[in-house]
Amino acid sequence: MYQVLVYVYENYWGGDDCPDRDQLGRRLGSAGFERDEIQQALRWLDGLNSAAEGFTLPPAAAEPAHPASQGSLRVYSPQEMDCLGPEGIACIHFLEGAGALSPALREVVIDRALAMPEPPAPDDLRIIIMMVYWRLDANPDVLILDELCDDTAHRLAH
Repeated sequence: MYQVLVYVYENYWGGDDCPDRDQLGRRLGSAGFERDEIQQALRWLDGLNSAAEGFTLPPAAAEPAHPASQGSLRVYSPQEMDCLGPEGIACIHFLEGAGALSPALREVVIDRALAMPEPPAPDDLRIIIMMVYWRLDANPDVLILDELCDDTAHRLAH
């Protein structure tokens, strides 16, 4: 299913150009994706649309997103910890600390990760985060995008 989401992300950036559900399903079928994968991805995207309803990002000129209050702490449920794993929680924490993920966006990311049929691997969680940015037409910093899109397995330590 992640390949379907990546295809949608790459071909319909910003969400505004994304066709309606039926037409998107036909285009994904024409692109060679399996029917089951398409249906699963469309249901997931429906959930993303529902989570994004009424969600507004602060204006670009506003201060970057910071935790709700200084010293606040997000406690993860056992289900969330099992789904995200230590690496996923660390990734979310990194993005929050960098000001790239507000508490509200974090909750959308966690909701969409929990909606996956199986717990997402760290690279899959990055796809989920990019899809949340995509749907909300958010423009994270270039360095944040680089961190999310970079293949860290082939990175050399200096």
